[in-house]
Amino acid sequence: MATLKEKTVAEYVTENIKTAHIFKKHGIDFCCGGNISVEKACLKNNVNQLILKKELSEVDIVKDIIEDYDKWELDFLMIYIENVHHTYIKENLPLISQYANKVAKVHGHHYIEVTEVNMLFHEVANELIGHLQKEEQILFPFIKQLVIAKKEGSNTVTPPFGTVNNPIQMMEHEHENTGNVFKQIAKLTNNYMPPEGACNTFKALYAKLDEFEQDLHKHIHLENNILHSKALKLEQEINRQI
Repeated sequence: MATLKEKTVAEYVTENIKTAHIFKKHGIDFCCGGNISVEKACLKNNVNQLILKKELSEVDIVKDIIEDYDKWELDFLMIYIENVHHTYIKENLPLISQYANKVAKVHGHHYIEVTEVNMLFHEVANELIGHLQKEEQILFPFIKQLVIAKKEGSNTVTPPFGTVNNPIQMMEHEHENTGNVFKQIAKLTNNYMPPEGACNTFKALYAKLDEFEQDLHKHIHLENNILHSKALKLEQEINRQI
């Protein structure tokens, strides 16, 4: 069990994104709460370590090049995050909003949980819109400056917010809040399982919410565990040259 004791959940997923679904299946957070050892995560979530170790070892160890995010340059990683995950959020928020409003209006009197789901989703949707703007207009442009400074051997990067750690801490706090809201939504929807006899809109809402949360987990993992971590190290490296 040495590996499970020494290695964090985030490190497993960083090395092989395909392990993410194993942790998700067992209810282990690999995003905001991924910086604890797998052993501790098992104890916290009452997961059998032997079973988890076996499943992790059986994950296909041959990773697609496109999924080896840990080896990507930070500027390319940010382009990927914006084009894939930010675009996904922007395109799907309006659609899910329509589904949630309709299901709450039509079925809220009988399935009271969908009214709360509707409220929670719109709450987190509004927060996500502002969150993406802060990343695209403040954090990502500064990380790009750090990348350029490193390539050019410059040490004159002076952010208005003191250090890159300040916006990173804010972004990760918002990630945690968003993750907590989706945990509530997952619980209210019985892990996105529509009731028997549910109409197609009801089913579509739950399917989209499930898909959205899965994309969000991967999105947060790329930022918290790879982008932010490397940006902090890059800033420290540049500052040491001053």
